[in-house]
Amino acid sequence: MTLTDAVIIAGIIMLSLNAYVLLAGADYGGGVWDFFATGPRRQAQRDLISHALAPIWEANHVWLILVIVLLFTCFPFAFSTFAIALHIPLTLMLFGIVLRGSAFVFRSYGSDHNVTQQRWGRVFAIASIVTPVLLGMCVGAIATGNIDPTMFTSGFGGSFVDRFVAPWLTTFGFGVGLLALALFSFLAAVYLTVEAEGTDLQDDFRARALWAALAVFVIAFGVLALAWREAPMVRKALMAGPWALPFHIVTGVAAVTAIIALFLRRYRLARVAAAAQVTFILWGWAVAQYPYVLPPSLTISATAAPQRTLTLTLWGLGVGACVLFPSLYYLFRVFKMGRRG
Repeated sequence: MTLTDAVIIAGIIMLSLNAYVLLAGADYGGGVWDFFATGPRRQAQRDLISHALAPIWEANHVWLILVIVLLFTCFPFAFSTFAIALHIPLTLMLFGIVLRGSAFVFRSYGSDHNVTQQRWGRVFAIASIVTPVLLGMCVGAIATGNIDPTMFTSGFGGSFVDRFVAPWLTTFGFGVGLLALALFSFLAAVYLTVEAEGTDLQDDFRARALWAALAVFVIAFGVLALAWREAPMVRKALMAGPWALPFHIVTGVAAVTAIIALFLRRYRLARVAAAAQVTFILWGWAVAQYPYVLPPSLTISATAAPQRTLTLTLWGLGVGACVLFPSLYYLFRVFKMGRRG
């Protein structure tokens, strides 16, 4: 692999997406458990979720914004291609993000009336479930290679369904969407076991985390089976690539460690292992797709912006990091680490 500026920026995009999955992904998972809150501690579960999300949920979207900005700045043709092809699920995702955020704020700071609280709670929970599925469907559409760039550069041939629905509305894409939802729910449940330290709620979220881990296992194998027919290029790389075995081993070790840690009630270890498991799954897809931004034809090098743009972007990222990382550290220090200290 030649480490060009384009490859470095592609790696930064993946790191940003990784951060979004580990942070905002867990926020979506919190909405899932808000929807499925049960038992005598149902309201306490929802209160803990709101308490965990309230200080930092909006800041977590900075990573998605960074991904979008880097894509349209540094890989403009690839970005325009899948932004056009996937404009339906992407627009629905945007609605989901806005509805989820608005509902969370209205429920937290609006009327105390039970009916109003329940109404906004349902909107928050449903948007938290639907949005990750749509995100996974977009990833699945990219991985399958169903998006044909020539369809948008040669007179927009084909029907509306062929161009704008068929690439993402597939069994494989829906499977990837369910996998994203299960992973986010797993992360949220594990994180909440730490947030609930010293209370009976730890056992509630421990049980949810174990069930979510089982769901991730079942859905992941289902998605792999679907990939044999619908995403052969990615499936081949995942199963037979030179790096495939090491990736499978470290992902399996992280998953087993998380489950054992949950059984032993070592919740902080479980949190680290769960984050590692999700990270390895995400990077397994990225490495399987390399060197393509949009398989099977648009590579990183072929779709990169002019060198001057890439150089200025890297300098801008360096300067921006000097502002972003201290700010985020201070935010988490005040509202997370400081609260438990």
